[in-house]
Amino acid sequence: MSTPSPMEAAEHQPSGHELWKITLGELDEKMGVKILEESVDRVVATMPVEGNRQSFGLLHGGASLAVGEAVGSWAAVIHASTMGKTAVGVDVSATHHRSARKGQITITATPIHLGGTLTTHEVLITNEAGQRLCTLRITNLLMKRKN
Repeated sequence: MSTPSPMEAAEHQPSGHELWKITLGELDEKMGVKILEESVDRVVATMPVEGNRQSFGLLHGGASLAVGEAVGSWAAVIHASTMGKTAVGVDVSATHHRSARKGQITITATPIHLGGTLTTHEVLITNEAGQRLCTLRITNLLMKRKN
């Protein structure tokens, strides 16, 4: 399926529904996550490797999954907010391609499918040289917001 353009995404936003703005959770703050971009089309964040390493001195795979799931879910909630809905994760998978010992990683979520019931996003994690460290795919269920 094709990804909607920013113009198409704007056309899908009914009047009266504000785009949801990302708020970091406790884990995101502890991991040092910073938001660079947030829109229906793309969410970009960064995170330091330092403080998120496992006992062998490498970026922890669980840290990659945690930040990737967060960024992909934020992207889904932004889309859901255009319909007055929210999103909950139902599936996430990841492939680790290479590791990192230092520096900063960039996490970028882009839509594969933006539906009215489900969304699927690809989340790429890269190092400072632009090399792919991890690829995630996350599917979220869109639901009515509970007041």
